[in-house]
Amino acid sequence: MQLNTFTPPETPAAHAARALAERYHSESMQNHVVRSWLWAEAFAVAEERSDIDHELLYVSALLHDIGIVPEFDNVQISYEEAGGHVAVALTTGAGWDAARSQRALEVIVRHNWPSVDPAMDAEGYLLEIGTALDISGARADVLPAEFIQEVLAEYPRLELAREFGDGVVDQAARKPHTSAHRLVEGGVVGKLANHPLERSPGFAGLSGPAAGSLRTAGSHPSPGRWPGSAPGSSAPAPCSAGTRRSRRRPR
Repeated sequence: MQLNTFTPPETPAAHAARALAERYHSESMQNHVVRSWLWAEAFAVAEERSDIDHELLYVSALLHDIGIVPEFDNVQISYEEAGGHVAVALTTGAGWDAARSQRALEVIVRHNWPSVDPAMDAEGYLLEIGTALDISGARADVLPAEFIQEVLAEYPRLELAREFGDGVVDQAARKPHTSAHRLVEGGVVGKLANHPLERSPGFAGLSGPAAGSLRTAGSHPSPGRWPGSAPGSSAPAPCSAGTRRSRRRPR
């Protein structure tokens, strides 16, 4: 399993989700949503799950935290539900029918559930465990250590612990009836601060064979390369990585 194993869908909805996420997310949060998609796809491979709507999973992953940014924040509903409605609007504009657009809302909302039954919602399950790995380090030992290192080299964590932690704490304070309150009460800030993948160099938080592989793994991909592109090449503009360059979010 390698980074270029996974290629973003070349569809209007996928391009639009990528562009929207890049426009409104910080670099740290953009890297987080891309990693969450990669972890979700990798778990699908590890668990031999073949009946996956990859476009739905991609769009949902790229937009799963868009409800935290001020421009899409909602005064009443949870940030994941607000983000889900952004996905409904985006995918409807891209030509999805109402039922499929509703699935994007469901997948994004369910990523914040304590767990999701894959028999009920395979994409929701994969996004939940993918985001759980990126936020708390859950099940990191399931994926190949070299793959984890390759993803982190291309999409580093940067200030994710501080930015996401501050965002969820703010959501919980203003909307204590939402899942953000449960996350804060469950210690998400501490989980972020003590995330095994935050402990570089060497990613010492991993144990067993994974730790040794991470400390001795070989080459990294070239900076700025989107998954699926050839070494040293750049992705097409609609889906260019754009996450390793410092940039300001538009006001």
